[in-house]
Amino acid sequence: MGIRQQVSGLHCLLQILRTILSHENLSSFLSIRRRDSLLNPVTKKNPPKYLCQRCTNCCRWPGDVKVSEKEISAIASFLEMEEAEFIGTYTRLRSDRRGLSLIDQSDGACIFLQGQDCRIQPVKPQQCRGFPNAWNFPGWREVCEATEI
Repeated sequence: MGIRQQVSGLHCLLQILRTILSHENLSSFLSIRRRDSLLNPVTKKNPPKYLCQRCTNCCRWPGDVKVSEKEISAIASFLEMEEAEFIGTYTRLRSDRRGLSLIDQSDGACIFLQGQDCRIQPVKPQQCRGFPNAWNFPGWREVCEATEI
């Protein structure tokens, strides 16, 4: 990973930390974080829609990208791997022990983030495809370059 990507990733993390620390009720914010992993379903009537600009900022911090059996199969096939090999190489047991999540790189970025690109873009998990329209987290507009449509 080049210095530019590292700086970009650190900038994203700092923005997220500033958002967390500026939250009026930090303990409430942290309990929401633990309970929901900051995955806030978008439930407003007629919420604005956003078009992803593929800035990859949402891929640059530790998270819990859940993968279904169907997604595991699709990603493994795309990578020309056996499912068992994919699971052993790229996933971990979720903290709630109810399935698998993708592992992170050592800096917290998604294991499939390569520079400014997603190695599995055509078959990326629904959770990734749904951001920020299906779900988002407090302060997401400060780090995401998606444009309102």
